[in-house]
Amino acid sequence: MEFLDPGTTLADDGPAQATAPAEAREHLVVIGNGMAGCRAVEELLARDGTRFRVTIFGAEPHVNYNRIMLSPVLAGEKTFQEIVINDHAWYAQHGIELVAGDPVVAIDRVARTVTARSGRVTGYDKLLIATGSDPFIIPVPGHGLAGVISFRDMADVDAMLAAAGGGGDAVVIGGGLLGLEAAHGLTLRGMKVTVLHLMPTLMERQLDEAAGWLLKSALEARGQTILTGADTAAILGEDKVEGVQLKDGRVIPAKLVVMAVGIRPSVKLAREAGLAVGRGIQVDDHMVTSDADVLAVGECVEHDGQCYGLVAPLWDMCRSLADGLVARANPYRGSVTSTKLKVAGLDVFSAGDFSGGEGCEDIVLRDAARGIYKRVVLKDDRIIGAVLFGDTGDGGWYFDLLKKGEDVAPIRDVLIYGQAFASGGGLADPKAAVAALSDDAEICGCNGVSKGQVVATIAGGACSLDAVRAGCKASASCGSCTGVVEQLLALTLGEDGVQAGPKTMCKCTSYGHDEVRRAIVEQGMRAIPEVMQTLHWSTPDGCSSCRPALNYYLLCALPGEYVDDQQSRYVNERLHANIQKDGTYSVVPRMWGGVTTPAELRAIADVVEKYNAPMVKVTGGQRLDIFGIRKEDLPSVWADLNAAGMVSGHAYAKALRTVKTCVGSEWCRFGTQDSTGLGIKLERGFWGSWMPHKFKMAVSGCPRNCAEATIKDFGVVCVDSGYELHVGGNGGIHVRATDLLVKVATEEEAMHFAAAFVQLYREEARYLERTAPWIERIGLGYVKARVVEDEVGRDALAARFWHSQSFSQDDPWADRVAGADAGLHQPLLAAAE
Repeated sequence: MEFLDPGTTLADDGPAQATAPAEAREHLVVIGNGMAGCRAVEELLARDGTRFRVTIFGAEPHVNYNRIMLSPVLAGEKTFQEIVINDHAWYAQHGIELVAGDPVVAIDRVARTVTARSGRVTGYDKLLIATGSDPFIIPVPGHGLAGVISFRDMADVDAMLAAAGGGGDAVVIGGGLLGLEAAHGLTLRGMKVTVLHLMPTLMERQLDEAAGWLLKSALEARGQTILTGADTAAILGEDKVEGVQLKDGRVIPAKLVVMAVGIRPSVKLAREAGLAVGRGIQVDDHMVTSDADVLAVGECVEHDGQCYGLVAPLWDMCRSLADGLVARANPYRGSVTSTKLKVAGLDVFSAGDFSGGEGCEDIVLRDAARGIYKRVVLKDDRIIGAVLFGDTGDGGWYFDLLKKGEDVAPIRDVLIYGQAFASGGGLADPKAAVAALSDDAEICGCNGVSKGQVVATIAGGACSLDAVRAGCKASASCGSCTGVVEQLLALTLGEDGVQAGPKTMCKCTSYGHDEVRRAIVEQGMRAIPEVMQTLHWSTPDGCSSCRPALNYYLLCALPGEYVDDQQSRYVNERLHANIQKDGTYSVVPRMWGGVTTPAELRAIADVVEKYNAPMVKVTGGQRLDIFGIRKEDLPSVWADLNAAGMVSGHAYAKALRTVKTCVGSEWCRFGTQDSTGLGIKLERGFWGSWMPHKFKMAVSGCPRNCAEATIKDFGVVCVDSGYELHVGGNGGIHVRATDLLVKVATEEEAMHFAAAFVQLYREEARYLERTAPWIERIGLGYVKARVVEDEVGRDALAARFWHSQSFSQDDPWADRVAGADAGLHQPLLAAAE
């Protein structure tokens, strides 16, 4: 690599075109030898090559190079010479003086001079600031240690290459483009790389959750460790980096730490010169600053409140700047941005606003087998955003439609298939494109099914999607061809001839709850975006119906491994409180088996007075409900109740709510067993377990059934010889009495059968399906066969339940009472192990 000594100048060796004497031309001084500064000079030369004599100050000891291509240099795919934009000959050809390795440190606007670090003072007629941006370094302890670097220039690349020479561990902080490129390059250089990203989605500014998850999965498959939601606490080491500690206590070894958490416009020089500065150097539509003789361009500027970090807006700025200097009308009006990148060899594209929201419509195509995800966001029949992963070939077409604001209603149904498909004759009638396919055109790549085979299957009597899947297997595997198969059904039979299939989970998918649950378990899926991609969800992030269900199914399938996604819960579950019609909340602390103490009552009274709760009501579940709590007070309310040993009653949750009891044999003259004691054991053992729907229990001390056990999801009726266990009751709008499951002799057996029944319900019921309709759907005989007659299966179900309870997921406002379930789980946990 060729370096220039600091302060080295490359002067005019004889311009290629006739020009006025140098002293007669205006002097343009450019601060910044990067892509924006040099591009602005190129644009100006193209318009008027004789107007200015140019001096460029560069902080780096290099000619102008393509900073975007630093990643391939790090990865060993290119050399520095291959990424040079303007070589020495270019400067000489245009009579440009390059002062390399000697950055400007001061601007004197009155004297119209700039001062370089070497002390050199240079006068100007026009000044162009193109200082770019500065990397942001997280000010955590240890950030100044040797081995902590950024990723912005060739010096950073050289430092990374030197560190990678001996292999070892590296940590990249930041899961944006630069961070992922640094991680990719270091991995290729033989280092073991861990990427730490604060946000839950990689490249969240360019990608939505689904595409971000695909990117994460692909990078992990290439050997990187990706930790999202990772908050750095400190960088460890004495004189040099030895590791990174996260705020959750984890320590990751590292001899190199690359900070790639973001950039900030480099405005220090402009601010010290007294120019107007906001987030960036403020400019007008021709890149003129608050001083008419000072211009600015690139990442350092702020135009109309916006700062840009992408290349395309920079080029637009440079054109407007050059036109303004030669008195042409081409004002810069801001940029609609798109990003087409190859991240670690993976194609990604995004454009416009893909946040969606009210009034927007998402069109989504997922091809799990090929790792492809496409999403186009429409509003008023016009594209406002797009995200592509794996196949970005149509990105330019989508972006062109977006910029032009074209009405895409005529091609709405084929838009997602791309430009070639949309222009294949189906503009007036979307189905025409499918109808025009030849009989030998492949419809289902997974199973090798042609259009002719699908049509023949339909003609043979298949009148629904499921029937076609059963007949010829089209759409039976990955599902990406489902839309085309449905169009063939409609074309062949007419809209009225197509039979509706079974009820799907929601509008986002063609699969039902049972199919989704089965796929999660069989394919070992571990995240909501993975489920949506694998099963070809038709929306980018799901909806309020499917996200809570998927969150529950993953929680149930992966106890202790899957991290509960709080944003996929209903608001009451997130806040541990029930929202009321006036916007306030009610709070229900748990009272084990309906039994309380003076200390608990005192704690509740204190909360009522402290937070001015207007009502406290005794509930039907034998506890107290505190009404009128403001949302902002909920954390403090729960902190106060927790301090008194009281936890959430889950009165809002798809979980165990209450265990209603009578006083039983301890006090009642009719009581046959200690119903209160068993109720407390049940509640302490089963609380905090998320379920498909709310779940209520009761224990009555005798057949008089004062605790109403025979209208609960799980009820125990105590008799002289033991305990009758009842299931599937419901005391709501449609009252259903329980079915007798089994009679047992001991409390331990009652707990054991309860655990097995609850786990069967957790694993097989559909989300938002209570035990009553579940049992009516599958039959009591099935439940008895699994829980009563199959002893080995019963033990396995119970063991899985207690295992999941050992990882009970609860939020910080309602921590599990230490030792509350001590001794209940251990025997079956040991058996499970």
